[in-house]
Amino acid sequence: MPRMADWTEVFARAPFMRWLGVDAESTAPGRVEATLRVRPELLQQDGFVHAGVQTALADHTAGAAAATLTPAGKTVLSIELKINLLRPATGQALRCVAEVLRGGKTVTVVESSVFSEEKLVAKATVTLAVVDVPSGRASG
Repeated sequence: MPRMADWTEVFARAPFMRWLGVDAESTAPGRVEATLRVRPELLQQDGFVHAGVQTALADHTAGAAAATLTPAGKTVLSIELKINLLRPATGQALRCVAEVLRGGKTVTVVESSVFSEEKLVAKATVTLAVVDVPSGRASG
C-alpha cells in the first residue's frame, strides 16, 4: 500500500490557496476537509461567494484528497473538473469535503462537496492525473 502523502503540504505550498484563506482541517486516506473564510473581495457583484472561489476550493481540496493516496515520488494534477453550483453561497465561511471515488495508478477521480452555513452549495467531480514529482521539488 502506498504511503499517505503529506496532505497539509498541498495547502502550504499553494500561494493562491493561502491568499484565498483556505485552511486544511482534517484528513483520512482518500478524504480531506478544508475551510475558507469569506472576505468581501471573494464575493461577486450580488454579494454571493464567487463561483471561481468555490471552484478553486473544490478543485484544490480534491487534489489534497487524491494526494493522500499518492505514492512517494508522485503528485497529482487536475485534468478535468465539472462543478454544479446548486445555490448561492453566503455566510462567514465555506467548508469543502473531498472524497476519492476511485484511486488509480495513473488517474484518480474525486468528488468535492462545498457547504455554506451547512447547506450544500456546490458539487464537483475532479479527475486528476498521477504524475512524477517535478525535478527540483521533494516529494510530499
